[in-house]
Amino acid sequence: MPLTKTQLNRYADALLWGLLKARTGRFKRGDIVLIRYESPALSLVEILYDRLLGMGMNPISRVGLTANMERGFFDRANSRQLVFHPPGEKELYESLNGSIVICAPESLTHLKNADPKKIAKSLIARKALREILDRREEIGEFGWTLCTFPTRELAKNAKLTLAQYTDQIIKACFLDSNNPASKWETIYREAGAIKKWLNGMTVSHYHIQSENIDLRIRPGEKRRWIGVSGHNIPSFELFLSPDWRGTEGCYFANQPSFRSGNYVENIRLVFEKGRAVKIEALTGEDFTIKQLSMDRGAGRVGEFSLTDRRFSRIDTFMADTLFDENYGGQWGNCHIALGASFSETYNGNPAGLTKATKKSLGFNDSALHWDMVNTEEKIVSARLSDGKTVTIYENGIFCC
Repeated sequence: MPLTKTQLNRYADALLWGLLKARTGRFKRGDIVLIRYESPALSLVEILYDRLLGMGMNPISRVGLTANMERGFFDRANSRQLVFHPPGEKELYESLNGSIVICAPESLTHLKNADPKKIAKSLIARKALREILDRREEIGEFGWTLCTFPTRELAKNAKLTLAQYTDQIIKACFLDSNNPASKWETIYREAGAIKKWLNGMTVSHYHIQSENIDLRIRPGEKRRWIGVSGHNIPSFELFLSPDWRGTEGCYFANQPSFRSGNYVENIRLVFEKGRAVKIEALTGEDFTIKQLSMDRGAGRVGEFSLTDRRFSRIDTFMADTLFDENYGGQWGNCHIALGASFSETYNGNPAGLTKATKKSLGFNDSALHWDMVNTEEKIVSARLSDGKTVTIYENGIFCC
């Protein structure tokens, strides 16, 4: 077993802290919580299921497709099967109060020969279900969290032993502490002070500079920095969803991505008037181009994020976006996500947002959300509305 019984129980503690923290409304007895997982994580699921029952919740568990099943689906599914939703799926989503997702992949590249258009079609079909949960979250009726369970496939692709990989998860999630939830509460409080500092500025645009990045991002109106909110375990990043129309310049992801069963390396993007007009990748370029053209919003920025290395104990590539986007290391990291934005970064009551309001404010809409990570040494500055320039991030830490 990659994790001991004690560590599994501590992981459950951290995830339940995240689930409760992530929802703006309060959970109550009888609420419905869905646990989505992959089969290697069953030992953790059993503990969470029991805990949720003890809290008076109604847990539902659903295991994901195996690599062979998913490969077969995209090989054989016709156009109707690609967009099929089981009866009752929409009704379930309309009633869900919480969700815990546990990623434990047994393959990361099993879809490398699958048609990217079929993958995109399936993702677009599920967008309507995601929008139901987004809306429920906006009104405080739904909360979610996500984690990764160590597997040999993850360790192999990260070029680590399973023991080394597991140790990174233990450190990152504070499973070496008797009280992980207390550790997360401390990070939450300390990150809150940085968010308050960032949100006290009136910013015209941010300028990100590194060896391979020269990018300007406009936050737009009614935005706020958020993060360390319980949604991911671990999560050290602070982020906002900018006005996509104000993105200009060059971005480079030096961390590889494993995306929809494909491997992509060294992505270079050039933005003009908010759109990615030049897309290159050393490996997986054709897949990347097709992913970023799956719908109108797929080639636009939906998120801009920075991680302070003082928080994160992740110091190696993990072949897993959840950990890689929270990398600490020597210089911290930044990432942008192409595709869907987060309405939680609206500086107001998200429950009052309409599709028209989101569009007018420059919140991006897409079936895609692809985080692309850069760990180079960088400086991030903010151009304020009064014309002054303030460095907000340097040497991997926020400058407050």
